[in-house]
Amino acid sequence: MLPLEIAPLTLKGFEMKKSIRLALAMAALVAIAADALAVNFAKPADAIKYRQSAFSLMGSHFSDINAMLKGDIPFDAKRAALDADIVATLASMPWKAFGPGTEGGKSKPEIWKEMDKVKAGAQELEKASAELKKVAATGDVENLKKAFANTAKTCKACHDSYRDK
Repeated sequence: MLPLEIAPLTLKGFEMKKSIRLALAMAALVAIAADALAVNFAKPADAIKYRQSAFSLMGSHFSDINAMLKGDIPFDAKRAALDADIVATLASMPWKAFGPGTEGGKSKPEIWKEMDKVKAGAQELEKASAELKKVAATGDVENLKKAFANTAKTCKACHDSYRDK
């Protein structure tokens, strides 16, 4: 077997700087991650488990922010920002698992008849959680409380309408 030699990356005859190589690597990873998010489920139970897992993780990180804001645990700006980042990432994930034949789980039967409303709610959650992420990154507790309350309101709207307790 011949040894593999990797030549330096070049752009129009010039060696690329590390920052450019890093940017290209990150772009490739983003493209791979976006493709990985296109989930295909072998059976309906897999879709139900997937969406419940996404909601559960989102709830855990959201609850962590809530505990900090209520004073149940000490406020840690870095931790709140990380939790908000995770919530924002997860907010887009469960919706792909609400396809035909995936009825059940903790969802009320009405959800399947009102998917347009559910999709609108999902968009509101994604928007609110993106704002939560943005505000959490500043470390401003008062603004974080407002963004948290707005995000919680979007969660509650869906839970009240479509989640079996």
